[in-house]
Amino acid sequence: MLRSFRKYHRQIAIILCLPLFLTVLTGMAYTILNEWFHQPELAVFLIKIHSLEVLNLQGIYPLLNGLGLIGLLITGLSMTGLFGQRTNRNTLG
Repeated sequence: MLRSFRKYHRQIAIILCLPLFLTVLTGMAYTILNEWFHQPELAVFLIKIHSLEVLNLQGIYPLLNGLGLIGLLITGLSMTGLFGQRTNRNTLG
């Protein structure tokens, strides 16, 4: 099962690499342009890219990003071994 989770994790990561990078980059740039450099017109355009409103996908893009991140979290956490079954080991030996 661990091997299949690694496979799924790798596939999800490859698929989500560009959308998540775009989301993070535009979110950071929005804050910098709007708050630091006071460029609200450019900041509004970045938010349209951030939510993919420029491609009329603002209704589904955040949902797909969120579902993808949940998939990455589940598969990633399962590979850490934090939730595996623990065995009782006798340390006296």
